[in-house]
Amino acid sequence: MFLVLPTLYLVLGAFQNAAGTFTFDNIVGIFDPPNLSNYIQCQYDSWISWVDGNCRLPTILAAYWISIKISLASSLIGAFAGLAIAIAIVRGGLPNWIRSATLTFSGVASNFAGVPLAFAFLATLGRLGLATVILNTVFGLNIYAHGFNILSFWGLTLTYVYFQIPLMVVIITPAIDGLKKEWGEAAATLGATTAQYWRMVVIPVIWPSFLGTVILLFANAFGAIATAYALTGSSLNIIPIVLYAQIRGDVLHNPHLGYAIAFGMIVITGLANVFYIWFRTRSERWLK
Repeated sequence: MFLVLPTLYLVLGAFQNAAGTFTFDNIVGIFDPPNLSNYIQCQYDSWISWVDGNCRLPTILAAYWISIKISLASSLIGAFAGLAIAIAIVRGGLPNWIRSATLTFSGVASNFAGVPLAFAFLATLGRLGLATVILNTVFGLNIYAHGFNILSFWGLTLTYVYFQIPLMVVIITPAIDGLKKEWGEAAATLGATTAQYWRMVVIPVIWPSFLGTVILLFANAFGAIATAYALTGSSLNIIPIVLYAQIRGDVLHNPHLGYAIAFGMIVITGLANVFYIWFRTRSERWLK
């Protein structure tokens, strides 16, 4: 009830105007047809003339695209780093206390977000952050002079990676645990090398779990707003912040357009969850 009713309220609101009558204007407003046509024409002209026309997507579509890119980047980085850590603590021959400590920390860190995480990164990698000052003072490396900015695409991506990696560790560790010892012994008996065992046995078995977790990490980052808003404010145009401006803003106040934006986010995250469930079902056949 707590999930279905709010979703229905958003969906109905996306197809209503302020008077409560049915309309598609909110959905059409996401695409901003005049500016979208100009963007398509600009892309075509740039392709024909081989000159960058500095084409710009309409504001809301651009916000969706930036959010998708940040979510993809943080989910892929977090997935590969988390997979490496999970393999190390499960099959790396490390002491059991390291595994327990890593999983405990991952369980806590995966839920560390919002204002505290934003403040932590500003205090560490801001212009006067601890790491920034140490790198500049001790090593003579000014990361901001080399293009880094905590209030940018890569700054927000790096912040998201902080909770994406431990979430990946927590989710993928059971899949690594599910690799049966007999499979390795059978492969060795048949003359397979370690590389062949990983390439022909391990990777095909954990691949569905890995892809499913990447999709879950994508959905996790796509809907995050507290960390992004506390870190960047309105300087980075991602879709949760655009949604917040439409629902709560003083200037861009248009709740029904906000409902349409939220409906688009529900569609994207819903598709991501469908693929996650499908990949998880495939992986469970091997890991029972």
